[in-house]
Amino acid sequence: MVTVGIIGAGRIGRVHVESICTKVGNARIKSLADPFMNDETAAWAKKMGVENTTKDYKEIIADPEIDAVLICSSTDTHSPISVEAINAGKHVFCEKPIDHDVAKIKEVIDALKKNPVKYQVGFNRRFDHNFEAVKDAVAAGRIGDTHIIKITSRDPEPPCADYVKVSGGMFLDMTIHDFDMVRFLAGCNAAEVYVEAAVLVDPAIGEAGDVDTAVITLKMENGAIAVIDNSRQAVYGYDQRAEVFGSKGMVATGNDAASAAVISNVDGVTGEKPLHFFLERYMDAYAKEIKCFIEAIENNTDAPLGVEDGLQPVLMGLAAKKSLEEHRPVKISEIMV
Repeated sequence: MVTVGIIGAGRIGRVHVESICTKVGNARIKSLADPFMNDETAAWAKKMGVENTTKDYKEIIADPEIDAVLICSSTDTHSPISVEAINAGKHVFCEKPIDHDVAKIKEVIDALKKNPVKYQVGFNRRFDHNFEAVKDAVAAGRIGDTHIIKITSRDPEPPCADYVKVSGGMFLDMTIHDFDMVRFLAGCNAAEVYVEAAVLVDPAIGEAGDVDTAVITLKMENGAIAVIDNSRQAVYGYDQRAEVFGSKGMVATGNDAASAAVISNVDGVTGEKPLHFFLERYMDAYAKEIKCFIEAIENNTDAPLGVEDGLQPVLMGLAAKKSLEEHRPVKISEIMV
């Protein structure tokens, strides 16, 4: 039994509390920390089976009974808390991104060199049953050499402008998942990024200094070409699709829906819209990524997504921002410092 402490009791922290308490049998949550911990959250946590709640995350870091720390706090705290936990000998699961600053991610890398603990980054989509099936087909050689990767990622509703201002921008907040997925499906890093983007959904997003619609092309190190299309608003639901085309064929996956039923009658052929929210689509994936993290600790094996997997999508996101600003393709090597 692996004893866990979770830092951050917001939406994603609650997701992991629920996953561990209901679906991960070989882990227990001893403590949940959040600076805004209140009676309501504490009562909910106790009901879920969490033993302790606190406002001070350092109590988790200092607790000798806690084997692993899940960092689900605000993005600006991810890298410093990672370093603290690593130096305390804790295994770490860190929600994406590790940081928006490459230098701070390298501080985490340096800490891991001195402390051989497990470190996993929370890119949950790799654990989705649809994308796993696509990856398995590619890895098995069923489509031959990879030539083209296409990813569609569109949110059902745009975020508020206040969130946009602190999010790091669409490329480091939303598209970062797609950058990780491109690497996952290609089996290699990106070499170059080019972006065309606009504000077509909400003028307030543009006023906050961001974009809400983008097409991103990438040259991968294995020679494949990838295309990502993003929108902050798909009125029909949460649109998450992927396709890999190769020398021997193609593999593709569509959206999950409430059912696969299709009605055909005099009015036309209709089916269900995609699931509306990311928690509906990916709840099982969230549970599976934590199961894999706990198994890596128990079996002393590598975590499925290490610190390098946390670094590369940030480099891609920063390259995308630079491409948009300078209206040109940007090599990942330009971002490496």
